[in-house]
Amino acid sequence: MKPPLLPSELRTPRLLLRPPHPDDAPALHAAIQASLPELQRWMVWAQDPLDLAGTVENLTRAAADYAAGENLRLHVWSADGRDFVGSSGYHALDWRVPKGEIGYWIATGHAGQGYATEVAGALTDFALRPQEDGGLGFRRLEIRTDARNGRSACIPRALGYTLDATLKNDDVAADNPAELRDTLVFSRVR
Repeated sequence: MKPPLLPSELRTPRLLLRPPHPDDAPALHAAIQASLPELQRWMVWAQDPLDLAGTVENLTRAAADYAAGENLRLHVWSADGRDFVGSSGYHALDWRVPKGEIGYWIATGHAGQGYATEVAGALTDFALRPQEDGGLGFRRLEIRTDARNGRSACIPRALGYTLDATLKNDDVAADNPAELRDTLVFSRVR
């Protein structure tokens, strides 16, 4: 199955979600730098953050991946498009099923306001909506979290996801590669 026509933006009542663009680099880089203590606890990529030039290069690749339907990263902005709030999107795509996984992070300055739940809810609805109704037509959607990250695990539960599995010793901890971590796998299916 080939990817459907991908949106140039999605909106929620408070937020604008749009594909990454190299021009986002200053806002993304600043948000990551300001959020490093929180991000490094959970995100492997945050252990060695990119400089501004590396961020531009990363966003150039991310924009190409989005256009090709290979990795659908979306940046989260305030509704007016001025303030960078975080990043989300669909990863681990398999268009044959079709299925994917939602990932998310919210900049520390915007945390605690329900943005991650709002974003994941909108992405869930869009992904599971049939293509003929303007959605992605996914048959399965997952959210995976580190079992230690209780705040993140609350989001799929609030959105009606089912806990499919706890994968014991599934990966190394993002903040300590000498420590193993468990992964919670939540799903919604259509």
